[in-house]
Amino acid sequence: MRERHILVVEDSDEDFETVQDAARRGGVTRQIVRAGTGEECLHLLRGAARRRDALPALVLMDLNTPGDDGREALREIRSDPALETLPVVVLSASANPRDLQFCYHQGANAYHVKPVDHAVHLQVLQQIFAYWLGSVVLPA
Repeated sequence: MRERHILVVEDSDEDFETVQDAARRGGVTRQIVRAGTGEECLHLLRGAARRRDALPALVLMDLNTPGDDGREALREIRSDPALETLPVVVLSASANPRDLQFCYHQGANAYHVKPVDHAVHLQVLQQIFAYWLGSVVLPA
């Protein structure tokens, strides 16, 4: 069986490069697919579900993307029976308690605030990958 990919919802090129760098450093060999908006994320997920392609093993979601943002994507993912069990980890620049509350209320599996320091950001991402791709049993 083919290894399932990681879907990263991120509009910042710099932050996406950091995700890729952290994956390389952490020995992650899975394909990383990027969606720049929440709308693009939903399009990719729903298309895979319709075609019965493999859904991602993990969705790493930035909240503040243009158009339909990560909040709307999270809400839609959790309301779609074909997608509702996908692990969704939020990685946002927002430390606003309302965003944190909203995400957990909508069913996010975890919420991390993006560190400003690049080295710390890399470390946090490597820990996320190690936990979600190495320690937990993910839904099929």
